[in-house]
Amino acid sequence: MSAAIIDGKAAAERLRGRVAALVPDFATKAGRQPGLTVVLVGEDPASAVYVRAKGKATEAAGMKSDTIRLPAGTGQDELLDLVRALNADASVDGILVQLPLPAQINENAVIATIDPNKDVDGFHPVNAGRLATGLYGFVPCTPLGCLMLLKEQLGDLAGREAVVIGRSNIVGKPMAQLLLGESCTVTIAHSKTRDLPAVVRRADIVVAAVGRPEMVKADWIKPGAAVIDVGINRIDAGEGKTRLVGDVAFDEVAQVAGAITPVPGGVGPMTIAVLLRNTLVAAHRNAGVPLDKGTI
Repeated sequence: MSAAIIDGKAAAERLRGRVAALVPDFATKAGRQPGLTVVLVGEDPASAVYVRAKGKATEAAGMKSDTIRLPAGTGQDELLDLVRALNADASVDGILVQLPLPAQINENAVIATIDPNKDVDGFHPVNAGRLATGLYGFVPCTPLGCLMLLKEQLGDLAGREAVVIGRSNIVGKPMAQLLLGESCTVTIAHSKTRDLPAVVRRADIVVAAVGRPEMVKADWIKPGAAVIDVGINRIDAGEGKTRLVGDVAFDEVAQVAGAITPVPGGVGPMTIAVLLRNTLVAAHRNAGVPLDKGTI
């Protein structure tokens, strides 16, 4: 068996196109563009790359993009004051504080200060609670992108057995909640799970989000299962070079799975596309402009 490749790049382009097509109508009705503000504290190279990519994608979709860069020594109170000012700014629909933050800043305090209706990252405890209780709220971009890829590939997910490897607040837990919402039978597995390969082998859907290069092997996978690889790991490729791999041993797992996301080109592109989608939804809600969420 050779797995179907789930093309996240193509899916992300389609989603970005749907978002961009809806922006002019919003601008006409609201009298302004949707607005996303990203706050970057410090000079972390990976964070800087992500922030630039988000800014370019936001502008390409016809939205207003602002990036506020603060020095690494910024204090927590200063950052919280900035977030409160953005909460009060009617031209800002989405607020994203890029993580990780410097050690002197409590990430949880910052996340909790963001207005839940502008929390396009979906990390605020209110939005996490809404997801857990089946209410509408913003969902973290990566797991929502994973769900979109699964539904596009498999259609109805009801009744399927899913295993999520990883229990982070950013991916693992919300991913499990989303799959429960689709009527899957869901297991969250992690480093303390006994006989992890046997647990994973039961699954019709596997979502790997542990941050360990190529940890998931072919003999962990039920033949025909759909495998979503959230991991992005840079490993030594010899001769002073590196390469990106996921949490799944792609070449061997692709011989067993029914469908699989590659790394790169799988989940990654969907994360920014969903951020644009969340920002557009936030803009409609904040401006009181109706939106048929089924369109995006």
